[in-house]
Amino acid sequence: MAKKPKHTAEQYADDVISGKILAGQWIVKACKRHKADLKNGSKRGLYFDEAAGQHAIDFFGFLHHSKGEWAGKVFELSHWQEFIIWVLFGWMRADGLRRFRTAYNEVPRKNGKSTFAAGIGLYLFFADNEPGAEVYTAATKKDQAKITHSESERMVKASPMLRGRIGIFRDNLHIVNTASKFEPLGADADTLDGLNIHGAVLDELHAHKNRALYDVIETATGARRQPLLFSITTAGHNRHSVCWEQRDYATKILDNIIEDDTFFAYIACIDDGDDWTDPKIWAKANPNWMISVKPDDIERKCTKAKSIITAQNAFRRLHLDEWTEQEVRWLDLIAWDKCTAPANPDALKGRRCFLGMDLSTKIDLSALALLFPPDLPAGDWKALFKFYVPEENIRERVQRDRVPYDIWVKQGYITATPGSVIDYDFIKHDIIDWAKFYNIQEIAFDPWNATYLSVQLAEEGFNLVEMRQGHRTMAEPSKELEALVKSGRFSHGANPVMRWMASNVTVRMDSNDNYMPDKAKSTERIDGIVASLMALGRGIVSTKHESVYSSRGIMTL
Repeated sequence: MAKKPKHTAEQYADDVISGKILAGQWIVKACKRHKADLKNGSKRGLYFDEAAGQHAIDFFGFLHHSKGEWAGKVFELSHWQEFIIWVLFGWMRADGLRRFRTAYNEVPRKNGKSTFAAGIGLYLFFADNEPGAEVYTAATKKDQAKITHSESERMVKASPMLRGRIGIFRDNLHIVNTASKFEPLGADADTLDGLNIHGAVLDELHAHKNRALYDVIETATGARRQPLLFSITTAGHNRHSVCWEQRDYATKILDNIIEDDTFFAYIACIDDGDDWTDPKIWAKANPNWMISVKPDDIERKCTKAKSIITAQNAFRRLHLDEWTEQEVRWLDLIAWDKCTAPANPDALKGRRCFLGMDLSTKIDLSALALLFPPDLPAGDWKALFKFYVPEENIRERVQRDRVPYDIWVKQGYITATPGSVIDYDFIKHDIIDWAKFYNIQEIAFDPWNATYLSVQLAEEGFNLVEMRQGHRTMAEPSKELEALVKSGRFSHGANPVMRWMASNVTVRMDSNDNYMPDKAKSTERIDGIVASLMALGRGIVSTKHESVYSSRGIMTL
């Protein structure tokens, strides 16, 4: 019996993973995620429906291009587009409904984004078996939303199958028999009340100056069985935008920092460290390379960008999908994941250590880091951590931040203190309990939010050291932590809260190339990293003093 040929989308994933198709790290990880789910997804109540995936792919065979060299021709999906549709519409939950509810797709210009997005919108509107479907192309202004929607209208007019079934009136596509409609939607609409959204297509999400429209759309899907919010965009430059928020969340899913089976991500970009002027890497960021993306056009624009500095950011952002004017992730997660050796609490009993205390406002996360210097010069620094959040409103916090605080509380990684603010008595008592087992030499604290607690701890007999967070105090431990992680000598015990925080950190430089974590520019909470640096800083000072005294024949404890 002849072996069933492998589906094009599955072959694409295999070729990306093997390196046969050149792709950036996030595409590779998206393909690996799909393959891993095929093996293990059933454990989470997921299954793959090939017929459903193929149904969505086949729909594009009824669509026709309306512009450029392919005008009038049937829409032939590129392999990367087949992969996205195959995965997006093929994965199901145990109840038979679609798995993915949000899709973040980041692809440079000239890769056919808008046409592809228009086709997705038409499928949700016409072929998704949703009675009374409301589907929208959405943008900050309705005129902008009309750009993608107009492409949908042209596709309907060009398709013999669709134009006999879909009515067109001004900016409205409608199907009378199913009471379904497909319209453009802008944040400048007279009212956004009463929406009951089955599908939304957001083209160029990076252009959204705030998250108001995104939130309206997301909250208007609650009454639908299997809604889909499909975003497609080029890279942007504003790291405080809803687009960056979605991208950052997407990369954390692909990095297995956060598990969210409802969120799909496909990001086409060059990798950190790639030479943007090297033609060999341009295909990484352009999945439609040599189809709609012409190498000679990219080469011409690169030549201009090398000669005219003001054109460089535009080239790198629009054609290589680099987020310009952004800070990059500081700590290498691959190196971080190799530092998973546990700090055995029993084995550390009686050992001297240093405590870093980073207390945010009482309504946010606070952190303690207890660091144990190595016995030998080349040994590991071992670390224990405690985190605290207010118990009240923790569910709202999970939904707002899309971070599993509730799960980490159940697993014992975070302490939820009663009420709407952190009860510092819990922190004080935990430090006192730690001191019964470990020889805490110093407690480093920033007086910003810790004055009251530091006074209480001093009254308990602890040695408190004020450590304001600036380059003078934080630069040396920042460089040391980076070196320890790279050399595999920071034993954090695979604490998931710390891994999440390590993925959030960006740094700021001073004029002497000293650097330290930048809370303002880091994407989310980094309190555990800051607390670790404070403890490490005091440990470094202590080790230096010991070295001096030892050379003079004086030993200190």
